[in-house]
Amino acid sequence: MRKKVACVVGARPNFMKIAPILEALEPYSEEIGCRLIHTGQHYDERLSSLLFRQLELPEPDMYLGVGSGTHARQTADVMVAFEDDCLREKPDATLVVGDVNSTVACGLVSAKLQIPVVHVEAGLRSRDRTMPEEINRIVTDALSDLLFTTCREADRNLLAEGVPAGKIHFVGNVMIDSLRKFLPKSRPPAVLERLPDRSRFGAITLHRPSNVDDPSILRNLLGAFADISERLPLVFSTHPRTVTRLKELGHDEVDVLAEEGTRLGDSHVWLTPPLGYLEFLYLLDHATVVLTDSGGIQEEATVLQTPCLTLRENTERPITLEQGTNILVGRDPKAILEKLEFILSNGFPEPKIPEKWDGNSSAEIAQILAEWLRKQPGN
Repeated sequence: MRKKVACVVGARPNFMKIAPILEALEPYSEEIGCRLIHTGQHYDERLSSLLFRQLELPEPDMYLGVGSGTHARQTADVMVAFEDDCLREKPDATLVVGDVNSTVACGLVSAKLQIPVVHVEAGLRSRDRTMPEEINRIVTDALSDLLFTTCREADRNLLAEGVPAGKIHFVGNVMIDSLRKFLPKSRPPAVLERLPDRSRFGAITLHRPSNVDDPSILRNLLGAFADISERLPLVFSTHPRTVTRLKELGHDEVDVLAEEGTRLGDSHVWLTPPLGYLEFLYLLDHATVVLTDSGGIQEEATVLQTPCLTLRENTERPITLEQGTNILVGRDPKAILEKLEFILSNGFPEPKIPEKWDGNSSAEIAQILAEWLRKQPGN
């Protein structure tokens, strides 16, 4: 009997994770039928439709269209819409990736409907429960029947929380599967034409509420970026949330964000709309340094050997600190500038690529998932 698996995505990082999994499951199509569910948590053209095209993802089988809102409202809206879909389609399992609101919402719905939950990227922990993503990770893992991890530490985290060892499978990092597949297809974004030297620049992403919602913190970070740009031009791929906050601070230039870059005040920081995946891969691969608060970029930078300054006090991906190119610098402009100066003056030791971050994680997931589904009731 052919099993139906609801594969859920909601936000930009999910798309890079689900794409290689769906591809790896194609050889099993006679026994596994995948339905791609897009919750609509990210609905901006550049955060959704463009990425679907560049990642060669199929059109979603169901688009829930929940949009933005508070964490509670967004999670609730996803739950209501996904429950209706589950009751209609009756999937045999729900596969969720990452740690966004869509992940925990669909995990909760599935668990209450007695639909097994499969979590890809399980076991990551920052130990910081002020991060909404940390709550999402803990809850989703507690609900899951099959947990795929990116590193050995994630296995240990899950075991310490009482997850049975038989549910845990260390497979590596599916986001790196996408990176390795699409890196040869990456292409320079138009903004690089603005720079005096296309081989020497920094990249910025910034989107977490803890960094952009407090005006004083955001002003301090912008000041640090402006200081850095006097030595190293910076390309800032913006997030819709960050654009809104920049506007509130009086940066009216964000009203006319252009592909070729819009200058932030008098600095050498060039703002762009959200870059496509192929353009951002090129930017990250060729950057002298990246400044970010993104979890996934910490991982990608490690594989690309690009020095990464993470603008947070903690990370759920400590392996990037131990083996990769990642340095936690927090939000203090002085600390950010000191670490940047160190990198510009000394470079960065060659990182060690973490175990199983080799582009084959999705194939292992597909094999394990197929074997697991064959053992489920109904066959």
